[in-house]
Amino acid sequence: MDTVNLSKQHPEQYKLLAGLDASVASALAAAGIDPLLAELVKIRVSQLNGCAFCLRMHTRDAIAKGETTDRLAVIAAWWESQYFTEQEKAALALAEKVTELPVQDEHDTDDGALTAEQVSAISWLVIVMNAWNRLAIRSHYPVAP
Repeated sequence: MDTVNLSKQHPEQYKLLAGLDASVASALAAAGIDPLLAELVKIRVSQLNGCAFCLRMHTRDAIAKGETTDRLAVIAAWWESQYFTEQEKAALALAEKVTELPVQDEHDTDDGALTAEQVSAISWLVIVMNAWNRLAIRSHYPVAP
């Protein structure tokens, strides 16, 4: 057996990851990161990792926070659209860099749109989101209509 539900098999580790996630949410708020931008980052990281469970969850969360279907439709090619602000572009580029280590500076749009505190908070968000994706993918969390 090489597939198990990791959160059920080791609930204490799951709780620790959830605690880290909550701590990162506090860091994002302290850095002035809009909760909707955090959802966009979670969606992009989940796209890169191929995590259907997290994609569905965070797309629904983004819509509930007011995100548009047009922006959600083009987030996978955010650099080719005019839908995103400079701060959003910088955050999405950072999400790709942290997720796909090492990455060439293909989408390096950090022109100072993010402060050092915001870069750190978003980097932690991406690190935690990568962990959640891997947990969901490895545990084969169900994603049914």
